[in-house]
Amino acid sequence: MENCKAARIKRSVLPGHPATLRNNSRRRYFARTSHGNGSVKRIIALVCLLVFALNADADEIRPGYLELIEQTPGTYSVIFKIPQKRWQKPLLVTHFPDSCTNQTSITSQYINGNLLQRWYMHCARSIDGKRISIDGMDDSNTDVLLRWQWLNGVSSTALLKPRSPSYLIPVQSSSSDIATTYLGLGTEHILKGVDHLLFVFALLLIVNSTRRLVITITAFTLAHSITLGAATLGLVYVPQQPVEAVIALSILFLAVEIVHGQQGRPGYAARWPWMVAFIFGLLHGFGFAGALAEIGLPQQAIPLALVFFNIGVELGQLLFVFSVVLLSWLLHRLKQPKLLNQAETAAIYSIGGISSYWLIERISMF
Repeated sequence: MENCKAARIKRSVLPGHPATLRNNSRRRYFARTSHGNGSVKRIIALVCLLVFALNADADEIRPGYLELIEQTPGTYSVIFKIPQKRWQKPLLVTHFPDSCTNQTSITSQYINGNLLQRWYMHCARSIDGKRISIDGMDDSNTDVLLRWQWLNGVSSTALLKPRSPSYLIPVQSSSSDIATTYLGLGTEHILKGVDHLLFVFALLLIVNSTRRLVITITAFTLAHSITLGAATLGLVYVPQQPVEAVIALSILFLAVEIVHGQQGRPGYAARWPWMVAFIFGLLHGFGFAGALAEIGLPQQAIPLALVFFNIGVELGQLLFVFSVVLLSWLLHRLKQPKLLNQAETAAIYSIGGISSYWLIERISMF
């Protein structure tokens, strides 16, 4: 009996034996699967790290706001909003012309992740042609929108950046200054808004033709332009926290739709991407309006600032779409379909995971 067992075992390990072939096949399969899963996991980890890094940066580089309003000749009310944590020391320090002195002590309070400072200042001489600067911008990596308003109601704005932390107040302000400032703010906002970019990126993964892409992006643009304008002009009001939560939900919805499409079950987004983009674009417009409300608008030029902020958003969005399409074309030139499929799958599940995290986080803040 033992000899028979030994004979069967010996035959089973022969190179050509069916059992040996099956075992080898299994080993090759698991080796391929293990290697493929390892590649996917590495790509997923990389995508997650990159996106979370972008999100962290975006959270740190929200613009600050410095406002001077002339109340009586030479006397100004000053508001300085600094994006920072409650436990941090003030990161930014303002410097005004030598002829300006504080009339009151500085009062401070924390609102929605911002340190808000208020005080009154008197300037013995006009600040026309004088320089205002802010120290600490290099360390905080924060832009600051400077807005000043004269006694006659005329106001103007300028954007201070870490590489140019001071501004010379012109003797006469112009509409071109306002247009340039808000154009840059709009472009900067969309390029640093990771949630908005992830939504657009998910749309790009769904749309499979140039014509449908143009229609879909146009629908998204039209929708968020409508609600951005309506909310900014005070025609519509929606609380910001629910809007931010639904924006996260819109990204999660697209991620699920993409997975269903890959499984041969195309949903609404695959069949009518322009309609989905329009509906959710209305919500994203409220998000843009919330950001613009934090920045502030020149009272005598609200329509001008609104239009150029929206144009800046569209320019930034088009730049992102062009960059993604160009990168996709370059990757396809590599002729590595397996790697591209793995990267796409990793991106989809990363988008779904990140948007789920945002959704839970934003709902918990209600």
